[in-house]
Amino acid sequence: MVLANSSKPGRSQETVLEVRNLTKVFGSGKNMTVAVDNVSFSVARGEVLSLLGESGSGKTTTARMLLGLMTPTSGTILFRGRDLSTFHKKSEMREYWTHVQAVFQDPFSSFNSFYSVKRFLTNAFRLLPQQLTEDEKHARIQEAMRNVGLNADELLNKRPHELSGGQRQRIMIARVLLINPDVLIADEPTSMIDASSRAGILNILLDLREKLGMTILFITHDIGLAYYTSDRLLIMNRGKLVEQGPADDIINNPKDNYTKQLLNDVPVLTRKWDLVAE
Repeated sequence: MVLANSSKPGRSQETVLEVRNLTKVFGSGKNMTVAVDNVSFSVARGEVLSLLGESGSGKTTTARMLLGLMTPTSGTILFRGRDLSTFHKKSEMREYWTHVQAVFQDPFSSFNSFYSVKRFLTNAFRLLPQQLTEDEKHARIQEAMRNVGLNADELLNKRPHELSGGQRQRIMIARVLLINPDVLIADEPTSMIDASSRAGILNILLDLREKLGMTILFITHDIGLAYYTSDRLLIMNRGKLVEQGPADDIINNPKDNYTKQLLNDVPVLTRKWDLVAE
């Protein structure tokens, strides 16, 4: 399988990910739960998109299916036109994960507590097809840490419990930089870190789009974050995609009652990028 890298940076109308009638059902009979219900959308290269909804809306289940960590009950996920369900070999999924990566809500759970930061980051090179020398790995790690505002020499030998939540999340982003995927799925990336670190994390993530042309899919319950960071919003409620469109259009002229409810629950949103600029 060959999944050619798209040219970077920049945005285009090229569809990177496409979801068609995606459904995920848990259980059966009276115990059946439809977590994701016939969801369809597409994501263009270089786009920042937010999948927005309250807890239980199905957004994280959708993200796990996009990452190949969960098998859909029905429907199709296409990466550059190829059906993800046809990726049968471990090598095919490994290559897919060089193109589609994630930053999760709880950075602590993503670390092996016995691993140092250096070992955690070095393991990322296993996904890459090319073999790197130790000097090349060291140089890339130093650069990635520097790009997320961390001093590699101070942190590489530390374990997860010795780091703050903001540092752990920045290290997760440094790992993404080592792989340099086409698509980053960020699942509630700022919800478990202190307020003073949130704007910095968002700035780093948005820089990935501006500098590398990376596509970013935010998974969030925070309509303020979604509005301030995203080109388009996808609104999910009880597994269904109830509304989607440009962020400004949805915020200024919501059509669905659920979207209106979400907007009524937050302060007035007046101007994009204020959150990131703080």
